[in-house]
Amino acid sequence: MKWLTGCQLIDSPPGLTGFARVSSFIALNTETVTAFARSPSDQIRADAERLSHIVLEMQRCFVLHLCKELAPGNVSFPQFFLLTYLDRKEVLTMSAIAQKMGHTTAAASGLVDRLENLGYVMRSVARDDRRKVMVCITPKGSALVRRIREEMVGNLMKVLNHLTPDEQKAWLQIYSKIYDYCQSK
Repeated sequence: MKWLTGCQLIDSPPGLTGFARVSSFIALNTETVTAFARSPSDQIRADAERLSHIVLEMQRCFVLHLCKELAPGNVSFPQFFLLTYLDRKEVLTMSAIAQKMGHTTAAASGLVDRLENLGYVMRSVARDDRRKVMVCITPKGSALVRRIREEMVGNLMKVLNHLTPDEQKAWLQIYSKIYDYCQSK
């Protein structure tokens, strides 16, 4: 018996009479048409593959727009991410910054150097341990974060306007759940 999968004609394995598992194609017996359901794990994999494409494209879209906004301030996306994190915290140690950014302490120090030269952050030493370098955001850094966040809110409002109220609610619930999962890791 011959099977057509996608665009490729293949011979069925010996002993296979009428059913075969074809992961992501509709299998066609050359005599009759038969559709095979995916197993739940196959469906999850297919959905994850589709979501990986969507997530990458959404990140590219948002990051490209964000980078255009950051260019006038000479701040990169990783530097902006650090500024947003510092804006929520009072003071962070260099090691905490390195951990949050997923960098070595030396790489985090380079990131902070650039932001300090632009006047967006300030370094100091801890009173109780002079070996600890403390970093805080300056009013200029907070103003940049507020301005760009406001632009982001405006852009997200444009996206939300393309959704029904129920879709908006569902999107927020799903993203909140994903956010909580990511924060727990």
